[in-house]
Amino acid sequence: MKTIATFILVLFIGVSAQAKNASEEVKVATIEMSIVTDIVIKETVQLEKTTEVARLYRRKHSMVKKALAFTTKRNRAKMA
Repeated sequence: MKTIATFILVLFIGVSAQAKNASEEVKVATIEMSIVTDIVIKETVQLEKTTEVARLYRRKHSMVKKALAFTTKRNRAKMA
């Protein structure tokens, strides 16, 4: 009996879902745009003749290595 009641309930819900009126389609105003084919691209590349020097730190306690190898309180090992 429970199976039949469940089947009828599911069938009733399905039929009522299909019986709803579909909304009418709304027409949207479209805009037509033409394609522009007269595109001119000017490419100019200027090369700089400057020489830059990068520093290499060989010392163990240099400021850059300290900044890159920082540790927080959560990174430290906990004592038992």
